[in-house]
Amino acid sequence: MNTKVRVLLTGASGTVGYEILKQLHHLRDKYEITVFDIYNSKIRKKFSKFSEDINIVYGDIAKNEDIAKACHDKDFVIHIAAIIPPLADEEPDLAHNVNTVGTENLVRNLEKYSPHAFFVYSSSISVYGDRLKDPHIYVNDPILPSLGDEYAKTKIAAEEIITGSKLEWSIFRLTAIMGGHKISKLMFHMPLPTSMEICTPADTARAFVHAISHKEKVSGKVFNLGGGENCRCTYHEFLARSFKIFGLGEVDFPEKSFAEQNFHCGYYADGDDLENLLKFRRDCLEAYFKKEAAKVSGIQRTATMCLKGFIKKRLVKQSEPLTAFHKGHAEMLERFFVKQPVR
Repeated sequence: MNTKVRVLLTGASGTVGYEILKQLHHLRDKYEITVFDIYNSKIRKKFSKFSEDINIVYGDIAKNEDIAKACHDKDFVIHIAAIIPPLADEEPDLAHNVNTVGTENLVRNLEKYSPHAFFVYSSSISVYGDRLKDPHIYVNDPILPSLGDEYAKTKIAAEEIITGSKLEWSIFRLTAIMGGHKISKLMFHMPLPTSMEICTPADTARAFVHAISHKEKVSGKVFNLGGGENCRCTYHEFLARSFKIFGLGEVDFPEKSFAEQNFHCGYYADGDDLENLLKFRRDCLEAYFKKEAAKVSGIQRTATMCLKGFIKKRLVKQSEPLTAFHKGHAEMLERFFVKQPVR
C-alpha cells in the first residue's frame, strides 16, 4: 500500500520551483512527486537527473486539457508556475493566460479530480504596490498594485480564484527572491531608497516543503514570506555590494536613471509569523553576499573591472526612466517620477 503523500509541483524549472523539487526529491521516501511544466529541451535536460524518481507531465497550464492530466489523485499542490517580470509586463496577455487563467484551470481540475488536495500558492509582495513612504508591510494592508505592474494584477486575480475555491488553501506572498538573479531593465524600475528584504530560493523552497507536514497551521491563511530582519537593506546598499562583488565599481549612473516611485518591496513587519510556524530560514544577507562572491573568480572580477565603463553604458541604455526623462514621455514620466511642485 502506497502511504506516500502525493505532491504536485507546478513551475519546477524556475528558480524557486527547482529548489522545491530538489528538496522534495531528497525526501522522496515520503513524497510521490509529480511536476508539471512547459516542454522544451532545456527543461527536459534539467529534469533528467530526477526522471527515474518523479512523474513528469509536460504541457501548457493555460490549456485546460493539459493541466487536467496532472490533477488526478493529489494530496498536496504547490503552485509556483508563473510568467514573471519583465516578460509579464511586456506581454500582459501572456501573463494573464498563464498566471490567472492557468491558476483557474488548475484549481477547477483539482476540485474535480482531487477535491481533498491542499493548495499552496506562491503570490508576491508586488500586490502591496509602492511602499517607499511606509515600508513596514502587514498581510492585512491594502492591495494597491503599482501603476503599470501587470504581474501584480495577475497575482491578485489568482489569489481571488484560490480563496473563492472549494479547496483547502494557503497563500505565501514572496518577498524579493535573490539567487540566480539576472540583470534586466527592471533594475532601473526600483527607486534606490527602497527598503527591501530578500529571501534565498533555498529558504523560500523550505517554507513550501515544510508546509506539507504542517498544513493545519497555515490552512485558510495568507502569509508574508521573507528572510527576516537579517535579510534587510536598502536597494542602493544591495546594488552597491553586488557591484563591488562583480567588479562594477560604484552605482554611478546618470541622474534619473532610476525610477522615483511606482515599484514595490519593503520590510515584512509580520514575516516572523510564517517562520514561527514552519522554521524555514537558514540564510541571511551576509550569507547571500558570501555565496555570490564565491561564484565570481578573480579573473572574472578583473575582466569586469576593466570593462565596467562599457558594461554600464550598455546597462543604462535599458533604463526606461532615463529614456522617458530625455524624451519627455508624459505617461512614463507620471509612472516613474514624483511630480515636482510648481514654485
